[in-house]
Amino acid sequence: MSVLAGFLAPLACALALAATIEAWGGAARAPLGRRPGDLALRLGAYALLTVFWFCFSWRPWLAASSTVTTVAALVLISRAKRAVIGEPLVFSDFALLPQVPRHPQLYYIPPVTSPRVAGPFLSALAGIALWYWLEPSLLPAGPGRSLAAIVALPLALLGLAAAATRGPLAQALARRFPRPDLEADIARVGLPATLMAYALRRRTEAAPAKVPAEPTAPGDPVVVVIQLESFIDPERLGGPRLPAMDLIRSRAAEYGRLRVPAHGAYTMRSEHAVLTGAAPDALGFGVYDPYLANGGDEPASLPRRAAANGYETLFVHPFHRDFFQRARVMERFGFRRLVMGEDFAEAPRTGPYVGDVALGRRILAEVRARRGPLFLFSVTMENHGPWKPGRLPGVDDPLAQYLHHVANTGRMIEELVAGLGGERATLCVFGDHAPSLPTCRPGFGETSTDYALFRFGGPACAPRRIDRTADALGRRLRATLHADMTPPAGTSPAQA
Repeated sequence: MSVLAGFLAPLACALALAATIEAWGGAARAPLGRRPGDLALRLGAYALLTVFWFCFSWRPWLAASSTVTTVAALVLISRAKRAVIGEPLVFSDFALLPQVPRHPQLYYIPPVTSPRVAGPFLSALAGIALWYWLEPSLLPAGPGRSLAAIVALPLALLGLAAAATRGPLAQALARRFPRPDLEADIARVGLPATLMAYALRRRTEAAPAKVPAEPTAPGDPVVVVIQLESFIDPERLGGPRLPAMDLIRSRAAEYGRLRVPAHGAYTMRSEHAVLTGAAPDALGFGVYDPYLANGGDEPASLPRRAAANGYETLFVHPFHRDFFQRARVMERFGFRRLVMGEDFAEAPRTGPYVGDVALGRRILAEVRARRGPLFLFSVTMENHGPWKPGRLPGVDDPLAQYLHHVANTGRMIEELVAGLGGERATLCVFGDHAPSLPTCRPGFGETSTDYALFRFGGPACAPRRIDRTADALGRRLRATLHADMTPPAGTSPAQA
């Protein structure tokens, strides 16, 4: 009872201050007392945070201050994220935390050795140590009772989390959060409660529905699909005309705007949609990071379909294997060979990343060296952020940097069209999301990018503009991987 009595006042302060911070930060737009159940969830999440921090110190005021600091940090990060990509913080963002110290430049964050990071971090540690020394612990006296308390409290939290994934508690959670609705749920129950609830709901969801079958058609022996980092027609940003866009409109069998499930980030969402053909609505709470749910284990993926039809499956990406856990995910998707960062050690850089032109030439080399039907999926890097001074010599304006890089993307497309012209092949290029530029704010073009689908070696057809979603493009590509690999008369074995 003494522990509970000593905990109540700090807990009450933590709940009041956390609710005030959320209201101030715009994360709690609905009145707190509108629904008692929603208020209970909001305050319950703050209380769980306080108990979580209490486990580490058994000092109630330190736990309460840690809760307030945590809520403040979550609100500030969520506001900053919403300003850049139009979406608040989601539970799946925490899965990306291990990437931050490995690749801090991709998150606009200085390295941990920078004084701007190390200084505040060490100061915070010193403050916690001082508070730890000044505030008395509520840990029960005696070694046995202390050990029992230290073990029991975390186990109780783990048991509560486990109970929320099955039985009556899971059913109650499903009634409160039947489907993802981030903005409404954050306004209703607050950010911490939404983060916790969504993470638990994802763990209890059934597998997504199967992707509907597409009509089959004679396949092409070479199918090259390239996900272009942050690619949109630069004229939409007020930039100059890109010759590759004229080529697309005059030579592509199909082209148009591509509605993608993110703005400025979350490459994996568009990637998953194209590789599986699964619509975002079918992913439930896995929609925010589709790789968290199955880690690439997708029986209906394009590479698995290709492998089943006799294709070699190749993934080409000139960046680190560990980023987004891409090597592991792509192997589970069904790619039997990976060409990644280490294979581009000597490739020319344009800015901080391997240039798109160099990547395109490697793709053409892989096509020419193939021994049979080939399905190749590539992800570019040249147009990846951050857009800040020092990226390109003498070019500090973010838009000017982007226009420089996207021109190289256009040259890569032109070289690929010329290089594949003598093949019986399909080439598809598409933007994963719009760039996160000051001139391209969230909501730009309804999150649409641009795509093009070229067909070579078959009957000529007039270009058609067909605006699609990313998942619809993935289903369209399934028809190019049919098992009928019979080459047309007069085609050499190398071309087949």
